[in-house]
Amino acid sequence: MTKKISLFVTALMFITLISKAQIPNPSFENWETMTGYSNPTGWGTMNNLTSLASVYTAEKATPGTAGSSYLKLTSKTTPAGVANGIAVSGKLDSITQQPISGFPYNNRPTKLTGKWQHMIFGSSQGSISIQFTKWNTSMNMRDIIGTGSVTLSGMAMSWASFNIPITFSTADYPDSCIIVMKASGTTPTNNDYLWVDDLAFDAAPLAIHDVAIENISIYPNPSSNNWSINGISKSNEVLSFDVINSVGEIVYHTSSSNKQVQLVIDNKNLAIGNYVLKITGNKVKQSIKLSKTAQ
Repeated sequence: MTKKISLFVTALMFITLISKAQIPNPSFENWETMTGYSNPTGWGTMNNLTSLASVYTAEKATPGTAGSSYLKLTSKTTPAGVANGIAVSGKLDSITQQPISGFPYNNRPTKLTGKWQHMIFGSSQGSISIQFTKWNTSMNMRDIIGTGSVTLSGMAMSWASFNIPITFSTADYPDSCIIVMKASGTTPTNNDYLWVDDLAFDAAPLAIHDVAIENISIYPNPSSNNWSINGISKSNEVLSFDVINSVGEIVYHTSSSNKQVQLVIDNKNLAIGNYVLKITGNKVKQSIKLSKTAQ
């Protein structure tokens, strides 16, 4: 009986965990009335700034594709210039136009899906981006562990489905997520628009890959000069070794087909911060966190 109760509690905790891992207000059915404007519940927009000029870059529109309403983002002319239609799943700094925070999320989805319509009247296309982070207790900062993004192209004059692939750079699970949607790029034009509805994460499990290197050791880590990597390759194939920074750029690359892996990575010219060592072959994949410290 005790075992059954324990299993039930574990299952209940798992269900609760998954139920919390949701995009806030994904079909934009719920809106909050603010002073002089409305915002979709759980989302930050430019309305708190543009509404001072009676201009609204985020509006509730009907009918929705998965309910009664959808989010209508429009870049509009204000006395200070054309304001980009932006929405952030969390809080947005309307002055810098950068996200301040996102929402709690602890799963590893493979893609973001939804419905959209979009069009520009200039040459600066809008975008949708997703970022997953995890709090690093030792470094007292957030690590970016997953990303996805798409720049809009052409136009969609009727509701069309979209999916944005998501890539994780580590094996960790995130604790938060930020979705940023923009009607325009860096040079918005009046009336550029992006309409969005029915957002969802495809939370299918990622494929499980064999570990590339057994008994791997990395020393020192953190390091101020270099990382020494040693281990035994599990296969006879050529393995690629890529060091990836926090924005997904490869800052170091090499390959090896040696059974005994002995690799030294010079990091003296790398910026202080966290990196990911990604080891890949045809049948294997392995990711390890690296840290660069001051010399």
